[in-house]
Amino acid sequence: MSTLPWLHPERVALLQAALAERILILDGGMGTMLQGHRLDEVGFRGERFEHGHDSAREHHHDGHAHEHPGGCDLKGNNDLLTLTQPAIIRGVHEAYLAAGADLVETNTFNSTRISQADYKLEHLAHELNLEGARLARAACDKFTAQTPGKPRFVIGVLGPTSRTASLSPDVNDPGFRNVTFEELAGNYRESAAGLIDGGADVVMVETIFDTLNAKAALYALSELFRERGTRVPVMISGTITDRSGRTLSGQTAEAFWYSVRHARPLSVGLNCALGAADLRPHIQTLADTAECFVSTHPNAGLPNAFAEYDETPEQMAGVIGGFARDGLLNLVGGCCGTTPAHIAAIAEAVRDYAPRALPGAAREAA
Repeated sequence: MSTLPWLHPERVALLQAALAERILILDGGMGTMLQGHRLDEVGFRGERFEHGHDSAREHHHDGHAHEHPGGCDLKGNNDLLTLTQPAIIRGVHEAYLAAGADLVETNTFNSTRISQADYKLEHLAHELNLEGARLARAACDKFTAQTPGKPRFVIGVLGPTSRTASLSPDVNDPGFRNVTFEELAGNYRESAAGLIDGGADVVMVETIFDTLNAKAALYALSELFRERGTRVPVMISGTITDRSGRTLSGQTAEAFWYSVRHARPLSVGLNCALGAADLRPHIQTLADTAECFVSTHPNAGLPNAFAEYDETPEQMAGVIGGFARDGLLNLVGGCCGTTPAHIAAIAEAVRDYAPRALPGAAREAA
């Protein structure tokens, strides 16, 4: 896929120029911001699902009309708010852009058929990604128009899904799998097509706890690019699930990098699960090893007994400032528990430090 031309070469050139110049700022948590709106079931349903079904009653891209059974609660399906509360989602994007973010992530973490099956909304997968990218695109274009010297970029998010290809969900049947590589790849391809069609500058495979899932996503992207004859940059971000220093499927940060290196990503990094201090040694490993750019967007510390995050913007920025001082970073933002205040503090903390230099001769990121 590295030989294909860029879909938007001028956008890629702007992004690469910005990466060469400074540490770029990612946005922060989406769910954290949405929880502040305290939406109830009615709020999640909006007008479209007010009466328990998809009142749009359109024929979706699979050619069939779909009804939504009224007995299934939709509260908690944050991705659905892209369609039912778009002003809220765009408001979150704009709050992060105002705080200093260079790149914002689409509200599509669970916008695959597999994840939407929990709500019997599989048929919305393509639309969720398409509209999620359009909302982020509109916000970025608004801020770029205000500050033309600081272009803003849309990261189309492919989340990990709720299933794992490497591990059995049944402790009594280690060989059992509840998903296949082909099913994952099909899900990712459909979602990625929506993200790209909606205007995403980059696609990020993120919060990777199972590298085989990620390989399915990377395979799907390569096939989609080959089919279309153009490509967009790809970012890859794994998650170290606890203080063991490994992903859920058992890899260290270094092993994870070597497993995905073949995709020649724009960046590799780590996000979620841990706070910045606990992620430090693993980001150090990637900074020492990876030939591409390095990213991180940690949580605001570890969750407390109430599943809330206590690390203040000042505390988080203080730790991440050390990352930047020591030359570990190219892109940085926040994950669970982070807010625009965290992103503003992080942006200030890294502003005066040079971005991490690519090891050896710089080569084109793919």
